[in-house]
This record gives sequence, structure tokens and C-alpha cells, in this order.
Amino acid sequence: MEKRLPEWFKQRIPRAGEMTKVTALLNELELNTVCQSAMCPNMYQCFTRNTATFMILGNVCTRNCTFCAVNKGLPNKPDVREPSHVADAVIRLGLKYAVITSVTRDDLPDGGASHFRNVIELIHEKSPGTGVEVLVPDFAGNTSAVQSVVAVNPEVLNHNIETIPRLYSAIRPMASYRQSLEVLNHAKQIKPAQITKSGIMLGLGESRDEVLEVMRDLRQSGCDLLTLGQYLAPSSSHHPVHIYIHPEEFSSYIEPALEMGFAAVASAPMVRSSYRAEELFLQAVKTANKRVS
Repeated sequence: MEKRLPEWFKQRIPRAGEMTKVTALLNELELNTVCQSAMCPNMYQCFTRNTATFMILGNVCTRNCTFCAVNKGLPNKPDVREPSHVADAVIRLGLKYAVITSVTRDDLPDGGASHFRNVIELIHEKSPGTGVEVLVPDFAGNTSAVQSVVAVNPEVLNHNIETIPRLYSAIRPMASYRQSLEVLNHAKQIKPAQITKSGIMLGLGESRDEVLEVMRDLRQSGCDLLTLGQYLAPSSSHHPVHIYIHPEEFSSYIEPALEMGFAAVASAPMVRSSYRAEELFLQAVKTANKRVS
């Protein structure tokens, strides 16, 4: 198992005060971000650019995925003020593209879909020029929940497949590979024009052939956008890193992905779900327009 981070993970440490605006706003509005809760390595760079990926439905997850640093346990009831607070934060940060994710809420009848709806609708209402990308859970296979989110027209519906089927029992023991594919597939069945997206972590012990097979499965489910990034263990109690993938190997997945029909792909060690999110969305729109014309 790999222990030491390779040199390509080195990043500039922000100077004091560079993240003050975002952190102060998050504290004021009592908002969570996946940047903080999941210990994202890109957090400092995002916060210094006055952006963040908001995490709704609290900060406690009902799942026990072994790769994730988010708190696990019994969550509180959803905060009814949260959708309005997220919309206010989007306005005050001047975001033209907002990415919203959540913890998984298996304790809620709709998995939190109605909360996602409220967030999307309020951002579109309060900031009409802002695109909204939602990174949703699998809603425990509730296709009506997927339908209700798609119905309020998020610009992108993202659901991460995370890893290869062989590793699901170790990485996502409470999830199903086929169920995750069905989230994306159902979104496309409901609304063929809906742009969908997914992401894969590398370095968990998967082979290249297995990654390519997951990519093919995603395309067969209608997935438009793809992100591939290096898995980093949040702590020694989480699933260990099997290997650090070289940047050139990450780059080698781009051409096959485009040949499969993905509209855009981001593949590099530091890539995460929200990496270049607006750029990938605009590329998907461009590709869709070409197909129509």
C-alpha cells in the first residue's frame, strides 16, 4: 500500500485571510460544504476563489462508505431554512454556477429529494443567471425521487458511481452498483435532454480494464460527463490507498472516454466531482447543440 504523497499533489498554501469571505459566510448562514466535511484537497484553492460546493441535509450521513470522511450516524431533521440560506450564499458570492451535494439520508421517505427541489428552485428564482448542478445520492432506489429532482430542471444531475463493481462491498457496502447506474439511466428516461454526470475514484485497487468497463456502463446509462480523480484516504481508519496513479495514466483515459461518447471528461489526480464543473457543463451544451444541428 502506498504511504507517501507523490510530488504532483503539492499545492500552494493560502495566505492568512484569503479564505475569510467564504468561511465567514458559511458560518453566518450555518451552511455545510463537502469541501470541509469530506476533507477535499482542493478546498483552499476553491475558497480563495470565493466558491464552494454546498452540502445540504445536514452533515451526518446514514451510510458507512469506507472512503468518506463525512460524519456517520443518525442525522437531525433537515433545516427548513437551508434552501434559502444556500440561495443567499450563491447571490452573495456572485456564483454563476453552483454545485450542490448532500449527505445520504436513508431516514427520509424521499431521501431528501424535496429538499434538493427547494434548493434548485430558490437558486433559479433568486439568481436566474446561475446554473445549478446537483450531486445526488441514490435515493435508495426511489425512482420517484429522481423524477422529482429532474422535474425542477437542474442544469446537471450528477451521481457518482465511485468505483468498480468488485470493490463495492469494501468501499460502498450499503450501496449498489446497478442502483447507481439506474439513477443516471432513469434521469435520461424521464428527460432525454437532462445532462448527467458521474465520477470514479482511482487508486483503490482497480485495473484499467475494470475502469474502462465502468465507463462503458456509464455511457450505456446515458451519462454525459465524467470525472476521474485520485482517491486519498482521509485517515488511517478509512480504506487505504492501494496506489497513487501517475498523471499521465489519468490523461490516458480522456481519449477512450471521448470515443465512447462522453461530451466532456476531467481526469487528473486532483480532480473531484465539482472540478471544472461549469466548464464541463458548457462543453456538454456545445456537444448537444452540434448533435441537434
